[in-house]
Amino acid sequence: MRPRLNLILLGVRDVLSSVAFYEALGWKRSASGSDEFALFDLGGVAVAFQSREAFAADAGLTDHGPGGFAGFALAYIARSPDDVYRIIAKAKGLGATVTRPAGANAWGHNGYFTDPDGHLVEVLYEDGWKFDDRDNLVL
Repeated sequence: MRPRLNLILLGVRDVLSSVAFYEALGWKRSASGSDEFALFDLGGVAVAFQSREAFAADAGLTDHGPGGFAGFALAYIARSPDDVYRIIAKAKGLGATVTRPAGANAWGHNGYFTDPDGHLVEVLYEDGWKFDDRDNLVL
């Protein structure tokens, strides 16, 4: 796993309200994404807004109670589907808690784990992500 961060994922109450707030601050929304998964380019890293409910379900967590979903995750975009499985397995071997095992989904492959301090990390692969020659995410 190359040390880089690609996405900051935020679970929000209302995606379009969050988009409007950040656009009013001067952030430019990317044409990539959708009304359910909105993206903002932060210069090689992106922030994504998704409903808390959908995000928690994708991560295999509940959105309530102690130890539940915090509404925040870091995401690493792997270079191949095999990398998703390898990285999730390695994290587990290092003591991470796998909240959603690596697997195929409608758009590619992903899995989630929490690090030893409980921070949620997604590892994902999808054909549509693009990187520049310095390995920065391009939206």
